[in-house]
Formats: sequence, structure tokens, C-alpha cells
Amino acid sequence: MVWMVTIGSVSEGRSQEQAMMNLKTAAKILLLLTLVLSQFGCSDSRPAEVTAAARPVPNAPAAPPPLPSDREPFFVASGPLIVEHQVDVAAQRDGVVAEVHAEPGLMVREGRLLAQLDDRQATADLNAARARTRSTAADLKNWEAEAKVLEADAERSRKMWEAQLITQEQFDHARFKAESDQWDVKRVQEMLVNSQQTERSLELELEKTRIRAPFSGIVARRYVRAGQQVNRGDRMFWITETSPLRVKFTLPERFAGKIQRGQTFEVTSADSGGARFSAKVMQISPVIDPSSGTIEVLAQLVGPTKDLRPGMTTSIRVPNLP
Repeated sequence: MVWMVTIGSVSEGRSQEQAMMNLKTAAKILLLLTLVLSQFGCSDSRPAEVTAAARPVPNAPAAPPPLPSDREPFFVASGPLIVEHQVDVAAQRDGVVAEVHAEPGLMVREGRLLAQLDDRQATADLNAARARTRSTAADLKNWEAEAKVLEADAERSRKMWEAQLITQEQFDHARFKAESDQWDVKRVQEMLVNSQQTERSLELELEKTRIRAPFSGIVARRYVRAGQQVNRGDRMFWITETSPLRVKFTLPERFAGKIQRGQTFEVTSADSGGARFSAKVMQISPVIDPSSGTIEVLAQLVGPTKDLRPGMTTSIRVPNLP
């Protein structure tokens, strides 16, 4: 496209310098119009950059899916270390703690005295019961001796009746009196048994004032102090075994029927410096927990376990069997 700019004639009365200025101004305007038309010119062709951007980009290759857990060589479960015997020793009767004989960390054997409650009342009641038992036993001997006397009288009356020296009524009187005395002997015998059982009951109450270790282990905690009032059922000591150690853990239901008793697994603990231990399966839950879809397994550690303590959390490596 051709553009033409017409510049009006310069009057003869203007000076030559003014004409030159007008000519420069017109040249600037022509240059500006040329630049504008070059930017907004009508062209059917699209820029190469736009055409290239419009081309579809091929999709990048998708990343491979992660390996399912059931295809991994091992399934790692976790569970705490436990022991068979671990209990809170509680007071079996009300009383005041008179003496404390055990502190945390003390290794104790079964039956070791841990604490002593005030036993003065229980001791007095037991002594009274023992006195009643002795009295009843002496009374029984007296009745047994009297019974023998009445038996002898009844036998003499029988012989005299056979010899027609006494009447039938006299013989019956002696016989029935001897029989009545035998029932008195039985009554006193039962009284003696009652006294003996009462004495035994009070002995047990006295024994309850002595707090003893139910099994061999270590004193983990002490909850009481001397002079403290305790009620029946209050905790006094926490006693726990230190071995053998066991680990209880759960596995997905796909392991049901694939784990056998006696099978050995590898056990590790972060608190043992990365040491590895072995555990042999002892029990396997025969049913699947419907709420979690898991089975419970109990295994016992074998070999040295000096770096492990009850309550530690461990990891168990279970092979993913086909």
C-alpha cells in the first residue's frame, strides 16, 4: 500500500527557514505512520511461534506404581515386650502401714515380705480364738469320758436286767442316758471344728497384714509409705518379672493359616542400638478380629536379651509367604 502526503505550497511571503521546519515535521509524521502500519498490517500468515506453541506436546511416560506391601519380602509389625507375671500387689484388708521392707529396683523371691500392716487387733482376735479352741477341746474330752461312764452303766444295767435284778424301765433309762450322752459328744465335736475354722480364718486375716511378693521378680514401683492408711484393694507395690520376655503383635488377615507355632522371626528395638534378636511363635489367635481385620500373635524371645526390658516397643520382620 502506498501512502502519499501532500504538503501545501509555501507562500512566497514566508522565509526559507520556516519552510525547512515544516518539511522536517512532515517527515517525522510520515515515519510514525509507517511504523504503526507495520505493527497492525493485515497479513493472513500467523507467527511461527504461535503455530509451534499450538502443536500438541506428547505425554510424559507415567511413573511405575509402587510395589504393594504383600509383594515386599518382609512385613514389619510392631509390638511391646511383655512378661507372663506383672501385677500390682494390693492390700487385702484395711489397715495402717507399719513397716516398708522393699524399694524400687529390689530383686525379690516369691514370698518375700514387702510391707507390714498394723496387726495388733488381728493378733488379739487370733489369740482369743485359740483360747476358745483349747477350751472346747478340753470340754470334748470331758464329754467323751462321761460318755464312757454312761456306756459302762448301761452295760451293767443290761446284765442286771437279764438277771431279773432290775426292771425293764430301769434298764431303758440307763441305755437312753448313754445314747443321749453320745449326741452331746458329737455336739461338742462340731463346736471344736467351728472354733478351729474360726481360728484358721483369723490366721488368714493376720497373714493379710503381711504384704508378700506373689512371685520372683523385681519391685518396679512403691505406692505406699510407713504410717499411711490403706483400704482393701489399694495398690501398694508393682512387681514384674524380667524374663522370659515375650512380644505380642498383630498381622493382617492374609497371614491367617500361614504362621505356625515354633516359627522364628527377627526382632529389633530402636532402644537396643540396632541389635537383632530371635522370637519363637507360642500362640496364634484362632480367629480374625472383625474390627481391624488382624490376627494376634504371641512370640517368646530366645537367646540373650540383656539389652531388652519389659515395655519396650519392638519391630518384628515377618516374611511375606506366597
